[in-house]
Amino acid sequence: MNKEIKKKQIAILGSTGSIGTQALQVIEQHPERYEVYALTALNKVELLISQARKFQPEAVVIANEEKYHQLKDALADLPIKVYAGSEALCQIVESQPIDIVLTAMVGYAGLKPTINAIRAGKAVALANKETLVVAGELINELAQQFRTPILPVDSEHSAVFQCLAGEIGNPIEKVILTASGGPFRTCSLEQLQYVTKAQALKHPNWEMGAKITIDSASMMNKGFEVIEAKWLFGLQPSQIEVVVHPQSVIHSMVQFEDGSVKAQLGLPDMRLPIQYAFSYPDRVASTFERLDFTKCTNLTFEQPDTKRFRNLALAYEAMYRGGNMPCIVNAANEVVVAAFLRDHISFLGMSDVIERTMDAVSFISTPTYDDYVATDAEARCMATQFIHNL
Repeated sequence: MNKEIKKKQIAILGSTGSIGTQALQVIEQHPERYEVYALTALNKVELLISQARKFQPEAVVIANEEKYHQLKDALADLPIKVYAGSEALCQIVESQPIDIVLTAMVGYAGLKPTINAIRAGKAVALANKETLVVAGELINELAQQFRTPILPVDSEHSAVFQCLAGEIGNPIEKVILTASGGPFRTCSLEQLQYVTKAQALKHPNWEMGAKITIDSASMMNKGFEVIEAKWLFGLQPSQIEVVVHPQSVIHSMVQFEDGSVKAQLGLPDMRLPIQYAFSYPDRVASTFERLDFTKCTNLTFEQPDTKRFRNLALAYEAMYRGGNMPCIVNAANEVVVAAFLRDHISFLGMSDVIERTMDAVSFISTPTYDDYVATDAEARCMATQFIHNL
């Protein structure tokens, strides 16, 4: 007799973004396993309305309070609770029926709701890498205290997580995170001075939102993933290596102390790591396209160039220094990426401003949550000033 599976109730923070919309595709494929409990968005109210009408969640939250009435009116004929504001977003994750909170918001804004979800004992499917970049130590302490699993959704960290399955107690020698190299992998330093926003937004392999696509082009995304890996897998900075793998077929590797290397392969499709986080420890059938080795005959690897892509070196430096330094880097990066998207700063100028902000903001070796909040505000202010003075 088939035992009926209890449906997992899922809250998606950032349901209108790239990860959020793909998570809804995964849920749609497995209606017998997953149910949407809550959907949240920052601004895209029309898309949030159509998602709410389709998936009929218990609640929806729009972070931008100006769009509350539009959302409420559009869903007035449905029994869906409608809320607005960042505080409501932080509270919705605590709702009793929720099993998994997928944090798919972009940037520092994901920190507080993730903390609340952990305190409420919810499993966290983590796609918001900035949470661990900014406050990895605090998040790990809370996860241990409240015995809350943190399941990685980033394709690289999901790959490492999958490689570690069945390896309990076997020491890791190093983790090798793969990077596509982004759209400017073959550009010279001189060429990088003149690259445009339009060029930076054309990623060769992945479909992502604007912020993460620029981070990928500058390799800050990979720098953040290095810091994230440190906290997720309890590694020393020296145990994390980055290798450029332009085909994005190997998503990451783990080398063990006997010299054996395990790799996780697949097509560049974020639905696979999302589904693995939702179904863990089970693997669930999917209709995703399969890897065809007759077409995949050339896998290449090269060292990243930190002279051309200084952000990767700055992220490593922040990780080695620890304390609030990664928080400073994240805040400065959010400011420079927003400025680059408005054509207010050059591509290479972003690294200059981040480096100056790292030198200017007060360093705190053992920050509290309040220190992170203050650091974030101070670093944003400094970075903005540096951009104005360029």
